[in-house]
Amino acid sequence: MSLHDLNTFPGVTAQPEAATQGFVFNHTMLRVKDITASLDFYTRVLGFSLVDKRDFPEAEFSLYFLALVDKQQIPEDDEARHQWMKSIPGVLELTHNHGTEKDAGFAYHNGNSDPRGFGHICVSVPDVVAACERFEQLGVPFQKRLADGRMNHLAFIKDPDGYWVEVIQPAPL
Repeated sequence: MSLHDLNTFPGVTAQPEAATQGFVFNHTMLRVKDITASLDFYTRVLGFSLVDKRDFPEAEFSLYFLALVDKQQIPEDDEARHQWMKSIPGVLELTHNHGTEKDAGFAYHNGNSDPRGFGHICVSVPDVVAACERFEQLGVPFQKRLADGRMNHLAFIKDPDGYWVEVIQPAPL
């Protein structure tokens, strides 16, 4: 499929309007049960850096913003960091409602059981085979391994809440 073919849907504007220049897809938010387990997964397992944290004690929740950036890029000053974080693409916002980690029966709907909705996020890695071998060694649960099914160039792992994370590499295997 060529780029031209992507712009031939009836009723769809082929070109973004000038008013959208400068728009950035900034972040996706996931609600998480146990923030300690989630931060460990997204930082240690997937390499995200914690960019910002906002607490709302009166409403009993906290927001954790993560991104795949070099920690040296993150501004030290709180206001500068907050503004920078809102300008970069690909931020992951983890929302933790205080106390959910203490309720053994509590779980968020991950979007992949009925009724289906949200599907997954995706992380691109330089070597998907090596990444999957590492995930296996770390005991990360898989939804789909590279060898499963017909699409042997991608895998799906699960975070502590059961959200799916697609793992791909830019170049062909």
